Amino acid sequence: MWTTTGNMIEAPVANTATLLSDGSVLVAGGITIRSGERFPASAQLYDPSSRSWSATGNMIEFSRSDYTATLLRDGKVLVAGGYPSPLASAELYDPSTGSWTATGRLVTARDLHTATLLPDGKVLVTGGIDSTVSVGHAVAAAELYDPASGTWIPTGNMVQARVYDTATLLLDGRVLVAGGSSSGTLGEALASAELYDPASGTWTASGNMNAGRSGHTATLLPDGTVLVVGGSNGSGLLAPAELYDPSSGSWTATGAMVEPRYGHTATLLANSKVLVVGGSAGQDALASAELYDPLSGSWTAIGSMTAGRSGHTATLLADGTVLVAGGSTRVAAELYNPGSGT
Repeated sequence: MWTTTGNMIEAPVANTATLLSDGSVLVAGGITIRSGERFPASAQLYDPSSRSWSATGNMIEFSRSDYTATLLRDGKVLVAGGYPSPLASAELYDPSTGSWTATGRLVTARDLHTATLLPDGKVLVTGGIDSTVSVGHAVAAAELYDPASGTWIPTGNMVQARVYDTATLLLDGRVLVAGGSSSGTLGEALASAELYDPASGTWTASGNMNAGRSGHTATLLPDGTVLVVGGSNGSGLLAPAELYDPSSGSWTATGAMVEPRYGHTATLLANSKVLVVGGSAGQDALASAELYDPLSGSWTAIGSMTAGRSGHTATLLADGTVLVAGGSTRVAAELYNPGSGT
């Protein structure tokens, strides 16, 4: 029930996909595996009109995965941090030239962090790991990128150091950070959540989730609530979902997914439903997909993708379709059409 679209030039994992101002999609970085060795993935562009991929300028950093990519107000893309080492470097992609330029370095080198574009145009980076995954630990440090100066400045530390968490910009301009792990593995799952106030640069604890989870997703719904689904609780995968209400700071359970999963993607569609795709069930990459209906609080299984994917990306295009690309070394990309349910 999915439509295949043009094959990618590279099939990356742990990369990013960014919808650009002109409607094309920038896929950059990540990991490609050839003959058992790790190679950096070059940057490439997807053109929805021709459903084809083309190469664009390579990033300055030779190898970068588990980083963040944020579309800035001027149309450029900010790429920051990542693995290996981890990285403190950051760079900007200019769609008008197809080239990358270095910008200010992070105060704290990190990977597996979050990045959130704030209403004032600055970018909030939080958490992550400050050393290699094998010996790393989560950090509580947060910092802000100022596009006007190209520099980073520290802001208030989070209440809890965390990685594998989510960060969601709320309608009132605050940022909700939820769940994750305080170590460099998925084995420990946090139930705590906290709020960042850009006006004061401070963090405050908010209500705990009903279940500790890491490797989950968080999606802002049109009514201002946040849907959190899936992930691992440290001993198994989760199907239950829950909603965060910013007005009360409380969490309530909603319908459970058809299938437990982590490392999946969640995309808010134009019809206000949420599309959850792929991910992992233990060692297996999932091809299954399902839809959440906020009106009924229930999930419905839909047609599966042509192949299982984990570590992929999902991008809502201007025409309302969803581009799913990469993950599990898959070269072929595919499209989901909410209008026809295919």
